[in-house]
Amino acid sequence: MKHILYSSTVSVLLLTSGTSAFTASAVDDGLVAEAQKAIEVLQEADSGLTNLFNSSAGYAVFPRVGKGGAFLGGEHGKGLVYEKGNPIGEVTLTEINVGPQVGGQSFYEVIFFNTTEALAKFKQGHFETSAQASAVAATQGAALDTNFRNGVRVFTLARGGLMLQATIGSQQFKYKPLD
Repeated sequence: MKHILYSSTVSVLLLTSGTSAFTASAVDDGLVAEAQKAIEVLQEADSGLTNLFNSSAGYAVFPRVGKGGAFLGGEHGKGLVYEKGNPIGEVTLTEINVGPQVGGQSFYEVIFFNTTEALAKFKQGHFETSAQASAVAATQGAALDTNFRNGVRVFTLARGGLMLQATIGSQQFKYKPLD
């Protein structure tokens, strides 16, 4: 048990320590291409998301979020924030959680902001997801069956892996505007 707890702790620390590689001076071309591909994949999974991409005040796209754990776990991803269809900043997503869990998974995630106020709160760092703002799997018709909660909608789409979990934790975000 000590070995599992130690391994989990080390994994979470390694997973979340890579967040300092941001440059605010220019958009990383690779990240822009990955974000665009993620948008296309999400729209293919649920054509209703196209309306949200076009009508929302803004959105944050995470092309690859990785998560893993064994009792202690974590998530990490890097993405772009868009306003009026244009990238305005980079963002990191980090979560450390605790509870029964085993495995690893990679997924796409998009957060839509219904109002400019919700987007502004996100950019100011006054936003985190929790059980109250849970994500919806992006499947055909899901966008039509969900509503904005506190000005946001969150969708995810699995890329690969398998994760079993019943954990407590919340995603936290760090935003950096582009110059």
